[in-house]
Amino acid sequence: MSGGMTRREFMAGAAAAGMGLSLADRAAFGEAGFQTTIHKALIMGRIDDKQCAAFKAAGFEGIECGAAGASPADAEAGRKIADKHGLKIHAVLRGWINLNKPAGVEKDLESVKTALKAAQAYGADAVLLVPCRTGGKMPQPWEYDYEFDEKTARITRVCKGDNAPYADCIKAQNEATDASRAALEKVIPVAEETGVVIALENVWNNLWCKPELFAAFVRLFGSKWVQTYFDIGNHVKYAPPEQWIRVLGKTIVKLHVKDFKLNDDGHGGKFVNIRDGSVNWPSVRRELDKIGYNGWMTIEGSGGLSMDERNQRLDLIIAGK
Repeated sequence: MSGGMTRREFMAGAAAAGMGLSLADRAAFGEAGFQTTIHKALIMGRIDDKQCAAFKAAGFEGIECGAAGASPADAEAGRKIADKHGLKIHAVLRGWINLNKPAGVEKDLESVKTALKAAQAYGADAVLLVPCRTGGKMPQPWEYDYEFDEKTARITRVCKGDNAPYADCIKAQNEATDASRAALEKVIPVAEETGVVIALENVWNNLWCKPELFAAFVRLFGSKWVQTYFDIGNHVKYAPPEQWIRVLGKTIVKLHVKDFKLNDDGHGGKFVNIRDGSVNWPSVRRELDKIGYNGWMTIEGSGGLSMDERNQRLDLIIAGK
């Protein structure tokens, strides 16, 4: 268990969490010292009446919807189903696109516009987007040490020492940064029109692998319509999540909750159920409070746990346990 908890302490806390804590219960349970409020969600594809009932019964408050290609009419129908169960569709998951591959950029941008319009109809305020990825020879996760231009987010090195072996990696990174910026600027007007934020996520795509560089990339847009969707578990192998949160700060508009267990040497590892890995959840919760994050935590993964147990573990995280 994270935070040095014994299994007995965890089970006692989980029992207290029950079917989901009210805000008052959370305060009594250990969240009283926090100034921020966090809501709980799971991912759902097409909005389904039976699934909504199960989410609500387990104690969740909202949904991240994976049906990004829905028409406005279908999305509105999905919103009505969620509303019936007292659930909020808070975000839409568009996911991977390839803005560094010219042949498919326009098609991918049209899909982003569709997702933004669907999100508006769902009543969501953000679309999750992973701009692209690169490949080739690159440093190990723990070796990254960028030098970059704050004004362009273009890099001159990826690690200390000889960077000649990574020349192709540096070139690909800079091309992806330039291409992503140019492409996404084309859809900012649609984001503004719909009132839906483009929330960029960094998902092992071999780009912007340290928080300072990712923050610089997001700042390039100078727009409130381009912000950050931070996945807590995805970044453990590069830097502690607390560091990412501290640096990304108020650009974070949404959170994914996953856990990652590092190997004994701190290098590499694997994804595990939330609270079974290397994430220091109490520290993460404190950092979220420091940046004033009021919003959603959506569990991604942890499929080995029942829905009730996922809810209970998320209650403990929100309570700073």
